[in-house]
Amino acid sequence: MKPEIHPVYPPSRVTCACGNIVETKSTRGSFSVEICSNCHPFFTGKYKLVDTAGRIDRFRKKYAANPAKEAAPAAGEAAAAPAAGAKKGKKGEAKA
Repeated sequence: MKPEIHPVYPPSRVTCACGNIVETKSTRGSFSVEICSNCHPFFTGKYKLVDTAGRIDRFRKKYAANPAKEAAPAAGEAAAAPAAGAKKGKKGEAKA
């Protein structure tokens, strides 16, 4: 191996938002993370509901100003539809 081509690999400290600290080695140095294996729902088996109410409120606020428009069928479309009591044959054709 060639000398002096490998990066420096010093000990580092990874700090989670929950307070967990992991001692490891890294070329990046010490840093912090938002979630780790001690607080992640997959590893703990606990489900955390994260800001669902906030998302619902944002959705309602966004679409409150724009009420849904009801689509009324045009007069020509209603006349072209087959009678309600007609039986359908092959390929959806109405039989008389």
